Amino acid sequence: MSLTEVTPSPAPVSFRPAAPRRPDKPVGPIGFLLGMWTNPLSTWSRQSFELPVVRADGVMGKVTVISDPAAIRHVFVDNVANYRKDALQLRVLSPGLGNGLLTAEGDEWRAQRRALAPLFTPRVVETFEPAMIECAEWLTARWAPLREGRRLDVSAEMSRVTLEVLQRTIFPAGLKRDPSDFATAMSRYFDRIGQVHPFDVLGLPKWAPRVGKRDTTRELRFFAEATADLVAERRATLDDRPDAPRPRDLLGLLLTARDPQTGEGLTEAEINANILTFIGAGHETTAAGLTWALYLLSQRPEWRARVEAEVDDVLAEGFRGPETIDRLVAVRATFEEALRLYPPAATLSREAIGPDEVAGHAIRAGETIVVSPWVLQRHRTLWERPDDFVPERFMPGARDTIDRFTYLPFGAGPRVCIGMGFAMREGVILLASMLRRFRFDLAPGHEVEPVQRITVRPRGGMPMILRHR
Repeated sequence: MSLTEVTPSPAPVSFRPAAPRRPDKPVGPIGFLLGMWTNPLSTWSRQSFELPVVRADGVMGKVTVISDPAAIRHVFVDNVANYRKDALQLRVLSPGLGNGLLTAEGDEWRAQRRALAPLFTPRVVETFEPAMIECAEWLTARWAPLREGRRLDVSAEMSRVTLEVLQRTIFPAGLKRDPSDFATAMSRYFDRIGQVHPFDVLGLPKWAPRVGKRDTTRELRFFAEATADLVAERRATLDDRPDAPRPRDLLGLLLTARDPQTGEGLTEAEINANILTFIGAGHETTAAGLTWALYLLSQRPEWRARVEAEVDDVLAEGFRGPETIDRLVAVRATFEEALRLYPPAATLSREAIGPDEVAGHAIRAGETIVVSPWVLQRHRTLWERPDDFVPERFMPGARDTIDRFTYLPFGAGPRVCIGMGFAMREGVILLASMLRRFRFDLAPGHEVEPVQRITVRPRGGMPMILRHR
């Protein structure tokens, strides 16, 4: 496939957003361990963005990085049964997220996925839209009294509003904690576990002290107490009113789910793990995407003006149902391009259970396969102007030419993010609502630096200047 078939013609104005410098050559063992500790995005060398397959023997053993769409489809779809979450990923995520939907495998994962799928069908997601709009109005009303030129950390603001969305949709009974406290604890937790200690990369046992790694005991205790309170209150309600209709929210589905084959429900640990997974991943993905979108818009004023004109036209009478959201095509293109340049999950890795062949390369059992959306979505053979902010590539018509397996902000295959549709609708609603009333410019003197801490987030937040429209 040629480049012109993959993406539209170049936009008239170019902007290359912030990204770590790429080493000319693959980093050595010490450089790799240091990069994984400080910022894993810095470990990707130029060849990773130029070759379809890169293989290496290093501190993680045999690793194959694939950026070939057909090979990615093979691993994530065609032969998915041969690949499971790798050990490093589980060492990093499992202490906090337990054995929930993000980390479970096999029959356990399938049972959880079946239990939660009814909450995220397109029809159900549409019923959440009024609550998303209410949250957008709550946010803009909160900003309305602020003076012109007020400096805000939009990263923190986006985290707060996306937690508010979760609280009004899949957790309508509330989180039993102040959402601001949840946002702070979750941000601190991701920042700390996202620093991948060299001992974890090397596979050393848990008892080996991780010198320099910040403790997460306080955050884990906060999450444990909050989820326990959520579950206890709902169980008490179900016991007091056994004949009442069961709520169809996330917690209701978790508590009442039964495996059709065994009739068994989820364990307490699985319930708690999934609550935390959805609070963490459910707000972090959208919050990060919105933060990056506002930054990118501030650097291309002519595109921002086009998006604002669309918002003014489509929302002249406010949101009028799902069809209104579908008409916000430039808003959606901006959000999708933000997710391309700054994918929430920068690395997707799998371990081969048995031997296989991928893109003509023999894969051994135990070998690690890495698909990096950070690399894939900036790959020089797959995208035109891959490092530039070109939202036009996601406009109607051009969007259809993008291969499914070159754009993976939510993963792919059976383990594609269950909340993908939810996040996209939420992102468009919130972004359009903000742009309808406000404009943001990057704070003077602030240098933007993306860093991978589980998700891709701006180091030190994203200070921006608020202006009223």
